[in-house]
Amino acid sequence: MTEIAKEYGTALFMLACEADQKQSYGEALKVMEDTFAEYPQYMELLSSPGIPLGERLGIIEATFANVVPEHVLSYLQLLCEKGRMICFTESVKEYNALWDASQRISNVKITSAVDLTEAEKQKLINKLETMQQSKVQAEYFVDASLLGGLIIEVDGKIIDGSLRHRLQDIKEVMNA
Repeated sequence: MTEIAKEYGTALFMLACEADQKQSYGEALKVMEDTFAEYPQYMELLSSPGIPLGERLGIIEATFANVVPEHVLSYLQLLCEKGRMICFTESVKEYNALWDASQRISNVKITSAVDLTEAEKQKLINKLETMQQSKVQAEYFVDASLLGGLIIEVDGKIIDGSLRHRLQDIKEVMNA
């Protein structure tokens, strides 16, 4: 993540905290993200130096004025004015990370060799919530090359309990 995007996301989060609107700002950013995902040419239009700035700001106003809070609208317009629309997605990720931290939510990516059952998933979530002392939001992935075990990424930290990793450790000990 670029430092600029991080700064913009942090600034908006601080503004949301001051206004006691963290959730509504986050929801507004999601609306904007969904709009840009549905119409990728829209982001190109807002980034185009060939279109006068006043027109681009007017397009933002016309699209989002009645949909998002005023500060979030101003935030997007500021990105447009400063030629930083490319930072939008990364700044939203930063905002969401700050929101999760404020709500004591840990984002977890769990990779296993096979699909986990619902009971296994729930048991794993319960264990992770106890370890993290926070609520856990998990994404699950399957990677058959693991052979067995799990790789768990919690807030950027990796816990590698895969069979492939353990075999590599054994190989390193034997070669030492």
